[in-house]
Amino acid sequence: MTNPRGDIRPFRIDIPQAQLDDLRARLANTRWPDELPGVGWSRGVPVGYLRELAEYWRTGYDWRAHEAVLNGYPQYLAAIDGQNVHFLHVRSPEPDALPLVLLHGWPGGVTDFLDVIGPLSDPRAHGGEAADAFHLVIPSLPGFGFSTPLAGPGMNVARMAALLVELMSRLGYGRYGVQGYDAGAWVGPEMGRRAPDRVAGVHVNALVTFPAGQEGEMEGLSQVERRRWQAMQDFNDGYLQCNSKRPQTVAYGLHDSPVGQLAWIVEKFKELTYPEEGLPEDSVGRDRILTGVSLYWLTGTAGSSAQIYYEEVSADAWSGGRDGGDAAAGQDGEGGWASAARGTVPTGVLVSAHDVTVRRWAERDHEVVHWRELGRGGHFLAMEEPQALVEDVRAFFGRVR
Repeated sequence: MTNPRGDIRPFRIDIPQAQLDDLRARLANTRWPDELPGVGWSRGVPVGYLRELAEYWRTGYDWRAHEAVLNGYPQYLAAIDGQNVHFLHVRSPEPDALPLVLLHGWPGGVTDFLDVIGPLSDPRAHGGEAADAFHLVIPSLPGFGFSTPLAGPGMNVARMAALLVELMSRLGYGRYGVQGYDAGAWVGPEMGRRAPDRVAGVHVNALVTFPAGQEGEMEGLSQVERRRWQAMQDFNDGYLQCNSKRPQTVAYGLHDSPVGQLAWIVEKFKELTYPEEGLPEDSVGRDRILTGVSLYWLTGTAGSSAQIYYEEVSADAWSGGRDGGDAAAGQDGEGGWASAARGTVPTGVLVSAHDVTVRRWAERDHEVVHWRELGRGGHFLAMEEPQALVEDVRAFFGRVR
């Protein structure tokens, strides 16, 4: 790895034991609320479920074992424009591998991709061919995990994309691909807009699409697409509203209470995994969920990870999109949750059974050359359906390499 300016240094996770002891003590001393009888999950995470999960986190979950797994991959910290950027850098044994950036969303992190690192970087060891190989760069988005502290306000999608384009340059990669979901599905295409000569293609899942208030855009939607649009309008976006409007206020409860942080995240796994009626651990392993929650807790990033919502999801943009108005303008006019500037980089879209992506709106904003309806899986495909994600990434980049 090139490092001409000495601003990329090796990194290893080593959480002090005192922090782990404090976590267990806080879990043991949780002040549990009452709940109404018979309401199940309809008003939030049930007390009985959360108490049992918190007890497992306290007495059964082994952070050190999962810390060791993460430390089995080369990790680095880069200082770019005043912002620390943490990333895994896993080089393929295949010399002609294509560099690929993997971008997580919220409430995710680099741990989302653990099940796809091997198949993507060393395909011949996982039933693939050498031509399918990738050198992997897996960053923690600014404000998430160890990419802290935030350099200041204004860390929106456009700025994150600029930092990651610069990171790839510093790593010596002149041409590369990007894959992302959720927030990563906005940062990835923005990287393509900023460096179309370097980004060979962008592959996304969990892409949210909005109508833009254009005449006739609602006509001819299929029944599936109409259901997706209705699902978006019906979605309980309370967490999004809290994160986008008062991220600092929300942070006090989540930063001080591990059970609060656990509930805030596990509810999203309940709502966003497939099938929704199942428990979160029916779709994603309990230890994997808790590793992600532990990273938010141990790095104290409940507040900083929410800032991207404040930067990008203004009340006007979100409600305007839901009402059929213009949700296409980001707050800074450069990027945002649905950029006004159409991307020109070849784009592949993988749609899970849970996604609300509407094809015509995706094609309006992106140069879509690959589209696949998976028919299964939820929001967190890298954890729920890793093989399907790997196969689709290989298929898409096989077209654009």
